Amino acid sequence: MPIMSWFKWSKPNQSYSQRNPADVIIETLMMELSWQLKQAEKMQRERENEYRRIKTGVDYSWLISHPKQSYEVSPRERLELEEACSKIHPSYCGPLVLRFRQVIAEYEPEVHEVLQLFRAVLQDAFEQMKEDQDTNKLTRQWNKKQTMSLSTTIFKSRVRIYPFSSNIKTVSEDVEQGFESARRVWSMPEFKTAKDF
Repeated sequence: MPIMSWFKWSKPNQSYSQRNPADVIIETLMMELSWQLKQAEKMQRERENEYRRIKTGVDYSWLISHPKQSYEVSPRERLELEEACSKIHPSYCGPLVLRFRQVIAEYEPEVHEVLQLFRAVLQDAFEQMKEDQDTNKLTRQWNKKQTMSLSTTIFKSRVRIYPFSSNIKTVSEDVEQGFESARRVWSMPEFKTAKDF
């Protein structure tokens, strides 16, 4: 048996760039939820042990072995959450995770409350996405209207130019006629000094 088969990394894995973005978001958010559930359970056990130690005056926590995780999300709830997570746009995933961590840090919830907070943060993200989409839609509509009104204004205000008209002055005419203004550049205004007056 080859030694490379013992290592997990030797198996060909699908890279993140080839995966569906919705799957990556679901996996990221559900991992965050399970980690926060574990942390909340750990904090709850520590609070219970502290309360018991204060009440009895004796610390027996070293005798107690706790299961790794006693609170589990039901399969139905998990499917609902995964479906909700799949609707999150990739640009909202990072801010959602940060907001969820912030809410957990503020409230220090019990284990059963973590799921409710996660749902609330997801709902906030949905509302923010909807607001941003509506704002972007209105902005695009407004820009389109502005472009249309600008183009109609430009078309209405065009001046007809008659190239063979005799009343248009050119630089060469000024030079030929020998005007004093021929010394200046055509696009520059003519400045006069006090002795010219």
